[in-house]
Amino acid sequence: MKQKVLKYDVVFEEQPEGGYTAIVPSLPGYISEGDTFEKTKDNIADAIKLYLEDLSK
Repeated sequence: MKQKVLKYDVVFEEQPEGGYTAIVPSLPGYISEGDTFEKTKDNIADAIKLYLEDLSK
């Protein structure tokens, strides 16, 4: 089975009060956050995955 690989740029920003936010410029409105960089990365990956699943419906 052949799968299409999609890549999205993600912008991470460290927050002054702690933690990080992440946005996906090509997916307006898709913002995630987390207490650590790794958690933020996981959260935005989940958000992108949900977006792609919604597209396939």
